[in-house]
Amino acid sequence: MKKVAVIMGSDSDFPVVKGCISELKKYGVPVETRVMSAHRTPALAAEFASNAKANGFGVIICAAGMAAHLAGVIAGNTTLPVIGIPIRSSFEGLDALLATVQMPSGIPVATVAVNGAKNAAVLAVQILSLSDETLSRQLEEEKQKMIDGVIAKDKAISAEADKL
Repeated sequence: MKKVAVIMGSDSDFPVVKGCISELKKYGVPVETRVMSAHRTPALAAEFASNAKANGFGVIICAAGMAAHLAGVIAGNTTLPVIGIPIRSSFEGLDALLATVQMPSGIPVATVAVNGAKNAAVLAVQILSLSDETLSRQLEEEKQKMIDGVIAKDKAISAEADKL
């Protein structure tokens, strides 16, 4: 199975990124977690991205706040799918969201919601599941659990409303 890199621009992003790492591990996906800065360590980030495919990665997830250029720097140096997690740090995360989602043609970054770490992990698993039947089955089971949960809530609310 291909690994997923979870890179954050600062160790202060870790409280949000924990949810991503936990979700990936729930699916049994190997994860490597790193801190790299698009601005303070651009050569390191570029080198990591350039070698990621050869080093066994299948997807790279980047979490960054404020200017949030990390996902773009990584995407500009690899052909692997890159997922950006904009981190809420200033302006309610709008600055990070815009910096992550507004990429030039040819350098896509799939972007989840501000602080959307769990969805970044699920998207990475979906990408990896295209060539991994075990992951595909796990995703189907999780979707069914969500469906069953909503149906149970629907029945409970209908019963409660009938009592009014």
